[in-house]
Amino acid sequence: MPPLRPPALRGASTSSTTEKRRHVKTSRFSEERVERTITSTADHRTLSQHTGWAYWPIAFIARLPFAMMTVGVLMLVVAETGSVGLGGLTSAAVGVGVVIAGPIFGDLVDRFGQRRVLVPVGLVNGALLAFFPVIVMSKAPAEMLMVAALAIGLSAPQAAAMSRSRLLTIIAARLAPARRVQTTSRVMAYESAADETAFVIGPFLVGVLAALIAPWAPIAIAAVLSFGFVTAFALHPTARVQAGGDAEERRAPVRAVFSRPILVLVAATFGIGMFFGTTLTSLTAFAQSRGDEAQAGLLYGLMGIGSAALALGVALLPARFALRWRWIAFAGVLSASALGYATLAADGSIVVWLLLMGLGVGPTLVTLFSLAGMRAPAGRAATTMTLLGSALTLAQALASAVTGWVADEFGVGVAMALPAGAAVLVLALGVVNAAGERRHAAVRRVSAA
Repeated sequence: MPPLRPPALRGASTSSTTEKRRHVKTSRFSEERVERTITSTADHRTLSQHTGWAYWPIAFIARLPFAMMTVGVLMLVVAETGSVGLGGLTSAAVGVGVVIAGPIFGDLVDRFGQRRVLVPVGLVNGALLAFFPVIVMSKAPAEMLMVAALAIGLSAPQAAAMSRSRLLTIIAARLAPARRVQTTSRVMAYESAADETAFVIGPFLVGVLAALIAPWAPIAIAAVLSFGFVTAFALHPTARVQAGGDAEERRAPVRAVFSRPILVLVAATFGIGMFFGTTLTSLTAFAQSRGDEAQAGLLYGLMGIGSAALALGVALLPARFALRWRWIAFAGVLSASALGYATLAADGSIVVWLLLMGLGVGPTLVTLFSLAGMRAPAGRAATTMTLLGSALTLAQALASAVTGWVADEFGVGVAMALPAGAAVLVLALGVVNAAGERRHAAVRRVSAA
């Protein structure tokens, strides 16, 4: 039996108990306050309520210069020089610049925030885009065109990667935990659909502006958009949101980004970029063989109609349809339709195969970026997203150069077979990824046992 307390001590005991309760309440309040500080006052509002309605159109338009520059450079150089090969090389120079600068920008953003990096980058890129038509139309040597294109790529503001990183940060810092998983899935679907739409609208605008005004017009419009909307995106209030006061201590080292699970995504995104580059340049050669280069942008836009629509629809797929199987399924659709594009385009079915190719590439890209968002190391979301974005752009540019050379040397028919190779590569990497996940799951089961 526990000892009885003396009556004289009961008041002191009550006082002590009250004091302990106060201490517990104060301690809990302090812990909750610290937690709110770390999570930047997470609450039950939706993501759109945190970002504001203006964020979405600004972020979308800010990615158009990036979507237009590779295609615009290609078509302007082809129109002025008559060489698909030189156009492909200058387009490749843009991609080389992007892949060099992209991961560096991502690391700087993770360290210093988007605003400090994107404002000067957007202004420099706008100036370089505005000056590029002057260089091309002055009949400058090929070397100067290459240097100018490289500078455009080095200063490319990767608004798409920055938007993904920014939204992931807001989800982690501001949304209630119960909302985060579903919101992340929807955001990745939307962002990939926005990318697809931008990659469609970009070449489409290039084709329309080149046909209605002049070949230099698309690059000039891209410069205006870079000056205006990239700057507006950088200055938007959402750029100030940070993961928390201890983010610097929790940030993973850069080498963590180069782990095997992320590198397989980078390789697959590179394959998607190859697919885009080979498709666009083979379409350019196809249209040029019929005397209308501007038609390439319009044909390329057809592929994105199904791509963007189905990319948005990925968010509606059931959770039991795992991401690794989505990758394989939609990459299979992409491979089959790309083979049809290669073998039957001459029979007049090119429009059908372009639409079917879009149905495969959009969901595949959504899946890759969704996996990247899940696998990104702590504090390295921007670095991871820019790495994937750089791989996409570099592959598109290099594939454009190779496809242009193939079209010049071996003909349009051979060039139109190249997208199938890129699609099969993406499918093969999907199989590798699924096998890796299966091995990892088996190791975890053994460790748990």
